[in-house]
Amino acid sequence: MGSGQVVRIGSGRRDCLFESKGYKVADGAEMETARVLVAADKFKGSLTAVQVAERVTAGLRRVVPTAVVEALPVADGGDGTVAAAVAAGFERRTARVTGPLGTPVTAAYAVRGTTAVVEMAEASGLQHLPAGEFAPLTATTYGSGELLTAALDAGARTVVFGVGGSATTDGGAGMLAALGARFLDADGKPVGPGGGGLAELAEADLSGLDPRVAGVDLILASDVDNPLTGPKGAPEVYGRQKGATEDDIAVLDAALTRYASFLGAGQAALPGAGAAGGIGYGALVGLGARFRPGIEVMLDVLGFAPALARASLVITGEGSLDAQTLHGKAPAGVAAAAREAGVPTVAVCGRLALTQQDLDGAGIRRAYALTALEPDPAVCMAEAGPLLERVAESIARDFLTGDAAQTG
Repeated sequence: MGSGQVVRIGSGRRDCLFESKGYKVADGAEMETARVLVAADKFKGSLTAVQVAERVTAGLRRVVPTAVVEALPVADGGDGTVAAAVAAGFERRTARVTGPLGTPVTAAYAVRGTTAVVEMAEASGLQHLPAGEFAPLTATTYGSGELLTAALDAGARTVVFGVGGSATTDGGAGMLAALGARFLDADGKPVGPGGGGLAELAEADLSGLDPRVAGVDLILASDVDNPLTGPKGAPEVYGRQKGATEDDIAVLDAALTRYASFLGAGQAALPGAGAAGGIGYGALVGLGARFRPGIEVMLDVLGFAPALARASLVITGEGSLDAQTLHGKAPAGVAAAAREAGVPTVAVCGRLALTQQDLDGAGIRRAYALTALEPDPAVCMAEAGPLLERVAESIARDFLTGDAAQTG
């Protein structure tokens, strides 16, 4: 973090944090200073999680130049998960894989030791679709399987598989096919790509799956716990945002029901089975993955607990703090962990759609929205960086100066 690098030194009664530049502290001395952990997700469409941390840090230090600020960008398993891992010290790697439309794309994953972080959106996400173009019936997760193969080739023994932001509704069939499974029609030929192709499924053969999968701890990291099919299933709840019409949704639901009848109909209701167009089902049933809320997994992987132990204030956030935030999104997970540790949390956001009662229930003391400074959403998006710095200045004045700095 450059001049903001955090260094720990021993003191007689406790450890003391100081910045490696700008302080002269004798070993064994004690000092009181603001110690802030910025653990925020991206502001989708305007700022990455890393940029959020940078802007918050700049604003805080304008008001309290001596503040010790540690940045730990976070993600909940959806898009931005690999970037958060890289910011935490993982090595970024890339692989050329099959995109959701069947054309090649370059996808990133992250590796540290024998742990890999794989983000399905990197291979099979909406960002790989041309503007305004959707393929709800034919978009495939084949590239996600290829990306998992790349992680296996890199020697991964633990794989955090973040799912979200998908362009697909194929139940993970494409992913499984890339790993060696076969899905055949009545003529013994491979079914077509995407969820629509599963309507012709007559045989599912998983015997050819890459044997390395059995020796890997595969963690399905997701912020949704929907079942595969039905009124709360993947086609009905998420199909429309991928361009599906009402007729398409009916076709996909029936096709996934047929698919599940071959792999295990009783497991279609597992929590997370409907994540990312049903890729959760393919990972759970076909690959033996275990489901964990995405933010909990990522906080473990990113080293949140030791960073939290060094903080007297946590700043979290995301683009929109709303009802979805309270159901497994990154700010809620960060705030819950901080509350358990007795560290106060405030949040930054572009838009605030929660009451103070909602915030209190989530363990967020106060939320600061960019729209409070600039009500025009378009301007707010375009000027998110400077506005966020101003918001951070307010946080510094409210929590890091005078009595506030002593009480948190």
